[in-house]
Amino acid sequence: MEVEEIRQAAHDAADQLLQVAKVPEGGILVVGCSTSEVGGVHIGKGSNIHVAEAIYEGIQEVLQPKGIFLAAQCCEHLNRSIIIERAALKPWQEIVNVVPQPHAGGSFATTMYKRAKDPVAVEEIKADAGIDIGDTLIGMHLRKVAVPVRIDVKYIGKAHVVCARTRPKFVGGERAVYDKALSGGEVRDDVK
Repeated sequence: MEVEEIRQAAHDAADQLLQVAKVPEGGILVVGCSTSEVGGVHIGKGSNIHVAEAIYEGIQEVLQPKGIFLAAQCCEHLNRSIIIERAALKPWQEIVNVVPQPHAGGSFATTMYKRAKDPVAVEEIKADAGIDIGDTLIGMHLRKVAVPVRIDVKYIGKAHVVCARTRPKFVGGERAVYDKALSGGEVRDDVK
């Protein structure tokens, strides 16, 4: 797969996810990306900065006009820390000191760190939606409750793609009434 095809696939994946996820302006989309897997190599064994840049560009083309922040998950060597714009920080988040590199953090997180206006690293976030490229396990950085989103883009290069959105928890039991707008339309019509 050529770099332009990778950029377009990443763009399409982000676009299709956001059509379903309804991430608000100022919301966060977390991306975990193994450029090794995109290239058909075992995760962590073939980091590729050019592939990372293409994926970053494709996704940002969708997010920036909507005012949605990108969060890049680092690899397991940095305990899956997150690189994010300082402007997206929440009051409860503490900055940690690390600068990702292609083989300690991953090429995608490295690209985010280099291209962000004011990048910072944090240990955790609670993102509104996410794209997992290459089975990098982004679930720990999604708000509860995560809901799978099926999109047409199943692979970017050779890497498996999985998407998720989040919704607030349903609480209250059988007599509770729920707001369909918050749940993504998942509330049964027979609930009173």
